[in-house]
Amino acid sequence: MHFICTIARLHDRVFTRLQTFLAPWFPGLFARLVFASTLWLYFLNSALTKVEPGLAGFFMVRSSAYYQIALPAVEAAGGDVSSVPFLPWGLIVHLGTYAELALPLLIIFGLATRLSALGMLGFIAVQTLVDITVHRVGGETIGALFDRFPDSVILDQRLLWTVPLVVLVIYGPGRISLDHLAARITRRWHG
Repeated sequence: MHFICTIARLHDRVFTRLQTFLAPWFPGLFARLVFASTLWLYFLNSALTKVEPGLAGFFMVRSSAYYQIALPAVEAAGGDVSSVPFLPWGLIVHLGTYAELALPLLIIFGLATRLSALGMLGFIAVQTLVDITVHRVGGETIGALFDRFPDSVILDQRLLWTVPLVVLVIYGPGRISLDHLAARITRRWHG
């Protein structure tokens, strides 16, 4: 019995120290690195399909963005994107396009991280809703939770996408972030 208690105390001591050392900086940094390495290029490439090429083109949303984001409005306008009303559809397309570019960058750099991660969770939810209801992806693409197939594009993959984002919403970006630097500067200014 003494041996088991000794092992339990050693276990507690080692992992308490490890947690004390890592908790202030590692979870947020790791979540941001996971997001950057697995999702950044996906969202960047997706966003770039919605804007014209080049620096000036960055400020011009393509017609294809309307088809990707607001297909029912385009169909109601007879396929003429210029006939789609700006409010609400044009605004939704523009906000969605630039959110897809800005939010991942904010997350990666750890700036306004909690709000950006919350925004990305909303973005993924809307993206999923559009894929299912507007683009009408099939059941094999949607998949199912708690089944023996872990590779469906919608439910399985996107659920995993949300894990680092939820970590960031709850725990923040950690000490190695622009949020932490901004908080330190603000504390110095305000005493």
